[in-house]
Amino acid sequence: TKTSIKRTRSYHSSPPSDEESLSKTMDNCSTAFSSNSQTPMLSHPPVNRYNFSISLPQNLFRRRKWGHKLDDDALAQALMDCKNPTEGLENYEEWTVDLKRLVMGAAFAEGTFGKLFRGKYNGEDVAIKILERPADKPEIAQALERQFQQEVMILATLNHPNVVQFIGACRKPMVWGIVTAYAKGGSVRQFLKNRQNRPMPLKLTVKQALDVAKGMAYIHGLGFIHRDLKSDNLLIAADKSIKIADFGVARIQVHSEGMTPHTGTYRWMAPEMIQNWPYTQKVDVYSFGIVLWELVTGLLPFQGMTALQAAACVVQNGARPAIPKDCLPILSEIMTRCWDADPEVRPPFSDIVNMLETAETEIMTTVRKARFRCCMTQPVIVD
Repeated sequence: TKTSIKRTRSYHSSPPSDEESLSKTMDNCSTAFSSNSQTPMLSHPPVNRYNFSISLPQNLFRRRKWGHKLDDDALAQALMDCKNPTEGLENYEEWTVDLKRLVMGAAFAEGTFGKLFRGKYNGEDVAIKILERPADKPEIAQALERQFQQEVMILATLNHPNVVQFIGACRKPMVWGIVTAYAKGGSVRQFLKNRQNRPMPLKLTVKQALDVAKGMAYIHGLGFIHRDLKSDNLLIAADKSIKIADFGVARIQVHSEGMTPHTGTYRWMAPEMIQNWPYTQKVDVYSFGIVLWELVTGLLPFQGMTALQAAACVVQNGARPAIPKDCLPILSEIMTRCWDADPEVRPPFSDIVNMLETAETEIMTTVRKARFRCCMTQPVIVD
């Protein structure tokens, strides 16, 4: 399929104003390496076969003018209303949620066009994503319909221990609903934030990185691209295993100039995707390299910079987060290969799995202290 799903972006702070220009973002890139930045930077020169002049579309700077029109209670009622028919997705009717078995709980997260609720289905804890249909925005409604269809089709196809379990979905006149298993540990990003950005024990770091790599190897093996692999979309189950989630912007891999470029989140986004270039599954490998750095250091990538500054610095300056000096060499190698500017240099996830399994063995046999002890408070630039 060549269906392209538009990104429903979540802003935790105000997006850039209309007046903020790309040139200003590029100017700020040079000042982002100041003492205010809490993420050391490693200069990563782009490969010669690419011209890394950044070209971020101007529509990225437009302020979003549409927000939720329904509050939490109204969203839940719109989904659970028995007066309106409940519809499934054509060819996926067996995945239609039986609302009589669904118990809605409180909302715990939100994006621009939807919210996540806790709940129970058949007595089991679940997460319920509700996408609101904007009645006065037909183009947005069509894009959300496509996103809903794509996410349901992908989730119904996937069956892997490291991919979030799909329970079902349904349509209502005002909303769409997607139900998945609930991960009690929350997201990896929230977990690291709760630890006050302290690194995790080395053994757990490698184990969780291996979970992500195995899940992504499976996803790529089916021909999908996630396109938004980041710590916010990696959920921690009760047994501390990782579940890959949020396939709203995932798609079948195609090689076309028409692929939707700006779908991921800039701190984790590959240079070719930032620049509107055609891309492959290797954009997920790049994102994994950044995620692995997060697991190793406990920090937010490009902390102290805006997302657009991070994107500009990645492309224009070849910037990457600096790897701690006491990092296990094999993990350092994985990171640098994964976030290489040349997609062809980035290894497939099957190779990454093998390297991480080697790292697991090395930890068990040669590493006594299973925890990184590194100070990442002073900015460092390595040319």
